[in-house]
Amino acid sequence: MRLTTIATMPGRWFLCRMFRIIAFLSACLLLAVGPAAAQDTDAILSAVVGVKMRALPDASSNATLGRERTGSGVVIDDLGHILTIGYIVTDADSIEITTNGSAQDGMPDRRTVPATLVAYDHATGFGLLHAVLPLGVKPMPLGDSAALGEREPVMVLPAGGRDSAMLAYVVSKRSFAGGWEYMLDSAIYTSPPTLQWAGAALIDHGGKLVGIGSLLVRDSMEAGSALPGNMFVPTDVVKPILADLIAKGHRSGPVQPWLGMSTEESQGRLFVTRVSAGGPAERAGIHGGDIVIGVGSTPVRSLEQLYRSVWALGAAGVEVPLRLLQGVDLREVRVRSVDRQDYMSAKSAM
Repeated sequence: MRLTTIATMPGRWFLCRMFRIIAFLSACLLLAVGPAAAQDTDAILSAVVGVKMRALPDASSNATLGRERTGSGVVIDDLGHILTIGYIVTDADSIEITTNGSAQDGMPDRRTVPATLVAYDHATGFGLLHAVLPLGVKPMPLGDSAALGEREPVMVLPAGGRDSAMLAYVVSKRSFAGGWEYMLDSAIYTSPPTLQWAGAALIDHGGKLVGIGSLLVRDSMEAGSALPGNMFVPTDVVKPILADLIAKGHRSGPVQPWLGMSTEESQGRLFVTRVSAGGPAERAGIHGGDIVIGVGSTPVRSLEQLYRSVWALGAAGVEVPLRLLQGVDLREVRVRSVDRQDYMSAKSAM
């Protein structure tokens, strides 16, 4: 029986509960690997840390994400750099990192230390932190996300140690497009879902980090399906830019054009849901409720079509011709794109 069929049956709640029980027991078995591998298991567990952030009081992201945010992160080097999902830490005023475990578990004592935001890369969605004080944990190596196959078992590990670990399966690898001008070519979708997804580690059979938790989704197997799961950002996308993020706080080279326009797909149309105050879209006269119907002469009906059409025009700074429906009027506007980081820096300086 296909999983998509299972998810639509009247007993789906019971089956989902059984999935969770099986996943929990399997995770326990994988972690209880005996004395020979206990040290490696403890190292994996301790590398995943808790992240707590308090945002700036006037941050625009507070309206949707809240000012107090928590999640997980993964220590990835001996210098104390921590990889997490960016929305937890964007617009940060203060950040705290809490390690897992206790001496009784054979792991370093639980401790909380301050951290700084090194970089937030909008294109990948990753946030990179740096612990101000030594954490005393062994970093987790980055694995090969591209080598993950569908139906492959993986470990999902949020902060919290053994009690938080669970087994999941890769159910699909496909593109993901979000309404905040964000798209991944090959996101990793897993099931059953964890409810502690933000910044959780996705770990392969070799104990390496292959993804960072981003979202809870309803259609993990394929678009429109009814199999709940999580979307993970593959760590492969951070590897080419990691050195730049650590050294400079941003990637080198051209960046994607940013319009400051959030959109949502509905019934084959793209509705503008919000424009950033003072951003390119607002300055061009675009408003919430407008419908985007084209980029130049190219019609667009999905977020993926919109982003690919805009980004194909060039790097940040390029002029983007949009065709819009505003009420009953068809309008053509030209939006001068910017680098999102420049926009955010200018707002912070105000």
